[in-house]
Amino acid sequence: MTMAIRVMLVDDQVLLRTGFRMVLAAQPDMEVVAEAGDGAEAIEMLRSTAVDVVLMDVRMPRLDGVEATRRICAQQDPPKVLILTTFDLDEYAFSGLKAGASGFMLKDVPPAELLAAIRSVHSGDAVVAPSTTRRLLDRFSPMLPSGEKEPKNKHVGKLTEREREVMLLVAQGLSNGEIAARLVLSEATVKTHVGRILTKLNLRDRVQVVVLAYETGLVRAGGGAG
Repeated sequence: MTMAIRVMLVDDQVLLRTGFRMVLAAQPDMEVVAEAGDGAEAIEMLRSTAVDVVLMDVRMPRLDGVEATRRICAQQDPPKVLILTTFDLDEYAFSGLKAGASGFMLKDVPPAELLAAIRSVHSGDAVVAPSTTRRLLDRFSPMLPSGEKEPKNKHVGKLTEREREVMLLVAQGLSNGEIAARLVLSEATVKTHVGRILTKLNLRDRVQVVVLAYETGLVRAGGGAG
């Protein structure tokens, strides 16, 4: 039997945590192992509790979710972080992605979508709502440097032509299936390419591919290749 996904809930609103806990507790493959009312408490709990996925609110007292995400993601072998936000295009969600979160969800997301997102982030196979992530980056891309001649991540140059092609499509929000159709490859081959891209660029997941592509100017606002 596979182990349940261990989830931590971080939100200063007890009622919201209760609602999320009830949804997750009904799933045979998920278990809420910890709850925290702010980022500082979450970091403290992670010292003694094994967690796979953190559902992280952003606006909290003491230590907000963005700084907490940054500190958590800087740890060795950290859990995946899913940012929870009230607004679709929110600078907090943008900052959370920059801090290392694997994606973000709206707080009023339908339960089925939240559960799918947790499983997706846990597996590392897909970014949460890549089209929304791309729109978020389009909105806040003026905050990012763009059009640099030398990418910040020097390892980008190590990618093969095909891997670079796949990276650009990932950055534009396409799923493995969509990339496979576009490049006339099998989905398994695309998955292999994505895995190699993550390894070569020392990135944790697809969302970091998207952020890096914007930071280095490989993709411009609007989703086009740079």
